[in-house]
Amino acid sequence: MWREAFEGCDAAEAARRLRPLGRLAFLDSAAPGGPNGRRSAVLAAPFAGFTASLEGASLGTERFSGCPFAAIDQVLARYRAEGDDKTRLGPGLAGFISYEASHFTEELRRTPDFEPARPLIALGLYDTALVFDHETGRAEIVSSGFSSHLNAASPLALREAQARRRIGEFRKALSTPPPPDPAAPAQALVWRSDRTVETYAAMVERVRDFIRAGDIYQANVARRFEADLPEGFDPFGFYRVLRQVNPAPFAAYLDMEDRVVASASPELFLRLRGRDVETRPIKGTARRMADPEEDAQAASALLASAKDRAENVMIVDLLRNDLSRVAEPDSVEVPSLCALESFAGVHHLVSEVRARLRPEEGIGSLLRASFPGGSITGAPKIRACDIITELEGRRRDLYCGAIAHLGFDGAADLSIAIRTVEFEAGRARFGAGGGVTILSEGEAEFRETATKAQRILDAFAAYAAGSTIEPGDGSPS
Repeated sequence: MWREAFEGCDAAEAARRLRPLGRLAFLDSAAPGGPNGRRSAVLAAPFAGFTASLEGASLGTERFSGCPFAAIDQVLARYRAEGDDKTRLGPGLAGFISYEASHFTEELRRTPDFEPARPLIALGLYDTALVFDHETGRAEIVSSGFSSHLNAASPLALREAQARRRIGEFRKALSTPPPPDPAAPAQALVWRSDRTVETYAAMVERVRDFIRAGDIYQANVARRFEADLPEGFDPFGFYRVLRQVNPAPFAAYLDMEDRVVASASPELFLRLRGRDVETRPIKGTARRMADPEEDAQAASALLASAKDRAENVMIVDLLRNDLSRVAEPDSVEVPSLCALESFAGVHHLVSEVRARLRPEEGIGSLLRASFPGGSITGAPKIRACDIITELEGRRRDLYCGAIAHLGFDGAADLSIAIRTVEFEAGRARFGAGGGVTILSEGEAEFRETATKAQRILDAFAAYAAGSTIEPGDGSPS
């Protein structure tokens, strides 16, 4: 990898200036601090794109047979570049993996609106990245020298020339004032939810019926929010508001052309460094309070909640089992269980599971073993997925899938796509849900979904003033 120091603007402004290059991927630790918020990266102008549906996987015009997750390993082997800690979140594959990508590895029920040709994975191959280290306060433009005709087997001299050229292109774009931001739309968004408090509570009770019957121990069910976009709505302008209203360690903005993604995810799905893998499931939520004493009481009540702790422990056991499928024997460990972490708007219970991959395994096999994440499905996972399909009755798309950065240096960072908005075909949509156990109560679970949705709705209201949710569709307040 080749890299040069950069000074001149922060990550958010850099994303604004690099956006005109096309296919912007802004991996944004909007809540810097600690190991989960150390770096942000801005990537643009990928030299190729990898997509996969149930009809097959492709890299440009090249087609792959077999499981698309295995094809990802093949692509990464072709573009392998040595890196170090300074190249993390640098050049690599970046994009999304939809929840329904679970159909690549398991025979699962399909929703009535399932489309076999719809892309379930969309990843750009980004040869160059601007990486910000929030701990040191430094930034570097990092380039692999790869292109549509240069890969790991190409002569280093050709790759270096390509890398220097691309670094120059980034510098030029970063020194060019961007076009004026579009004005925020005057027309407000009107949100529709597919569940009222009554219908959501009924769905919760159905999950409890499955638990009583011995089918599952837990399932994560959700409701969807959807709105038509007014003329002139700029998803990037909205994202800049979202990252201020709801800063999150795994925030992201992705422009995948036909779909745009704005995420404020707090949850790490997978982190891979060498052969060391880490996952940090979230289970257990409490709303933040404006009064410090009340906020501390809410946090204490969450820590003491038998229901929330049971949810978390069950998912930790599931993830230990997932990782064991590809990990070295006896390497799976749980360094932290049900620790309290506080974010903008909510407290969460977060655990940590670690393992060491077997030498023959890569990120593709890790995804085959663990996707979708246990924290947003349930236990046992396969049966929980089928129950989710039956009860929700529609595809989730990116919600509860993953936002991915798969580095050419072998490192990988994936977040769970919660608190995440998709923009497509003139509409915005996002999901909000929670884990249901035998101890769950329908109205309380509905209120939890409202708590999780609130910050996203606040961001829309701040960007397009006065956005509302239709009466009867479940007020988030």
